[in-house]
Amino acid sequence: MTSFHLILGVFAVLLAFGLTMVLASSSVAALRSKTGNSFSIFENQTVFAVIGLLGFVVAMRISVRKMRQWSFLAVSVSFLLLAAVLVPGLGARYNGARSWIDFGSVSLQPSEPAKLALLLWMAHVLASRRHALRSPRALLIPVLPIFLCMCVLLMMQPALGTTITLSIVFFATLFFGGAPWWMFAGVAAVAGAAGTYLATSAGYRSLRITGFLNPQAHPELNYQLTQGLYAMGRGGWFGMGLGQSTAKYGWLPNASSDFIFAIIGEELGFIGAALILILFAVLAYTGLRIARRNVDPFIKITAAAGTVWLVGQAVVNIGYVVGLLPVTGITLPMISTGGTSLVITMMVFGLLANFALREPHAAAARLSKRPGRAAAFLGLPSPAERAARRGQARAATASRKRASTTRTAPGRGPRLKAYPGNDRGPASAGRRPGPNPVVLPPGPHPGPRTSDRVPQQRPAQPPRREPA
Repeated sequence: MTSFHLILGVFAVLLAFGLTMVLASSSVAALRSKTGNSFSIFENQTVFAVIGLLGFVVAMRISVRKMRQWSFLAVSVSFLLLAAVLVPGLGARYNGARSWIDFGSVSLQPSEPAKLALLLWMAHVLASRRHALRSPRALLIPVLPIFLCMCVLLMMQPALGTTITLSIVFFATLFFGGAPWWMFAGVAAVAGAAGTYLATSAGYRSLRITGFLNPQAHPELNYQLTQGLYAMGRGGWFGMGLGQSTAKYGWLPNASSDFIFAIIGEELGFIGAALILILFAVLAYTGLRIARRNVDPFIKITAAAGTVWLVGQAVVNIGYVVGLLPVTGITLPMISTGGTSLVITMMVFGLLANFALREPHAAAARLSKRPGRAAAFLGLPSPAERAARRGQARAATASRKRASTTRTAPGRGPRLKAYPGNDRGPASAGRRPGPNPVVLPPGPHPGPRTSDRVPQQRPAQPPRREPA
């Protein structure tokens, strides 16, 4: 159960840490908003955290068969939502991108569930074709056209950061699905060329690249990055204290979303920033451990690619905050504000917990575990007893169904009520029942008493003839 406990621990710490930092980094911006309530952003994030907890429980208890069965439907719905964002009147534009659908006071970002839907569907397709993955057609059709169509819909919003995250999901799933190196390198080269074109095709995106390559010559293009570095520099080793940040007072744009890692470094210092790195490192180890210890190819691909998705997104976010990558506007999983992103990330953690419980050793430990003191005091059964009872109930149900379908032929006597253990086998097939058949109740039946038994008579032997 080590993988399961590690996933639950990382999930709980990241959730608590993220809600705390959202409250600390968004209070000033929320107070200056139209609501005038310094807790409005935190309350909205808390509501989505509660919804995410429900999604975590559902993802942890859903069966693998249903995941694979509903994956194509999830991709289809994601396509419709990504297209609906572009319809005037349905899609809402924030920060220059039409990436949300407003439902009154609640906004939905369809690109977030599209990542999870693509992950599950690609894992299902590649796991089904694992014996023919050396063929480019079996590996890339139809997953590559679906991925490209999603990227086109995302770039029409436009949302380059989300497209990069979706590319991480696609390439991770392709890699763990068994793509050979030459094919993987070819697709990656084509995607890199397309990403370079998209990064330089728009004016504001090319300015980001120019400012990243030569930050000293273009300080006006790196204002957000510069303020983030100043904030982290003020934090030092132990930080200025929780809630004592000065960068969130209008100096650092998007302090609670894209650049929340800078606020962590300012308020909690190097220790707080290192804690985030350690948590995501533990997540990477645990997710790959779950993938290695399972035997189902679908679980292997989904667990490994989902782990790379979350860790890779965190690496990109932290990378551009500290100046190692160009600014792309990707949230830090479980930490940054964003309701849809938080719910989907919590569901991915639920899938990892589900897969951790399906490890062979974990399943055996759950079945052999004795009930705790409270369960023993209340008379609750152990997991092994519950599994045995479920098996007995299924066997009894199947037996009743078989018995209910047993009927006599027309014109051959009355219809009899059959019970388990009283079925007429092939030896009695075609026989006509007597006028008063004896119907026994269900359960084991003792044999006849010794006094009621009819003694068996041996056949008479011919007289023995003596030799002359």
